[in-house]
Amino acid sequence: MPDGGCATLCAVNDLDVTWAPDFAFVDLVRAWWPTVARDLPWRTLRDPWAVHVSEVMAQQTQVDRVIPKWTAFLERFPTVNDAAAARPGELIEMWDGLGYNRRALYLHRFAVAVVEDHGGHIPSDLEQLVALPGVGPYTARAVLAFAFERDVAVVDTNVGRVLARLGGTSLTPVEAQQRADALVPVGSGWEWNQAILDFGATVCTKRAPACEQCVAFDRCRWQGSGPDPATGSAQVSGRQSKFLGSDRQARGRLVRALRNGSMTVSDAHGVLDLRDVNRRDRVLSSLVRDGLVVERDGYLELP
Repeated sequence: MPDGGCATLCAVNDLDVTWAPDFAFVDLVRAWWPTVARDLPWRTLRDPWAVHVSEVMAQQTQVDRVIPKWTAFLERFPTVNDAAAARPGELIEMWDGLGYNRRALYLHRFAVAVVEDHGGHIPSDLEQLVALPGVGPYTARAVLAFAFERDVAVVDTNVGRVLARLGGTSLTPVEAQQRADALVPVGSGWEWNQAILDFGATVCTKRAPACEQCVAFDRCRWQGSGPDPATGSAQVSGRQSKFLGSDRQARGRLVRALRNGSMTVSDAHGVLDLRDVNRRDRVLSSLVRDGLVVERDGYLELP
């Protein structure tokens, strides 16, 4: 067997017997990756806090936008203890331009839980990581692979798309994770996950896959012909709802304004700029309910 095999947490015994891990694909992508690897600043680090912040920021956000924000954020909160000691609103202030502000709130809750429950040390155990606020299976495995260099498979939308196309079939979440786990080369979890993530992000892309440039074209059962098996497959994101004119846009507009200081509820109504009073009240209530905005004595402010 080549330098591939079932790594830690792999459930290969439960795999579909009609499918076998394609270690030739692994070898091809690993050989391709060093010359094209993306230069991402967090890849030089093994600090689990820095890695975790990068993963949370990169969710549904382009990497080019994340890099300067990640750098500034870590300058302000270099350790998980620094983040836990801050007001939640301070993290939200640093989140400006990234969108999905609840991620900043979850990051603060994560930091507080790490300090209170783990003595300020981010755990290196999958179950303990998943139990922390705002951490799902992907983020937990990303921290294990990229900070602790564990042989676990990281399955995001790029990897899910590659796996579906490689096998020529749509996959369930369990199937996608099992197949990804089975491909991780023993002792090379960090390198392999970086390689397949870059492969999905730059070659096997969603809208315009570069099949003619793909080093693994002969290993792919789809090869760009016919219905895309990645459509609707596990972890592969669908089309996002329209942002312009949405409640999400209105929420972001108010949070952005509150970064400059508190305001009256009346002023907040003007910032939301929603003619439908019921919708305006619903959006404002959702921000308060989510903990992104607090009301004190008739004024609204960040927590």
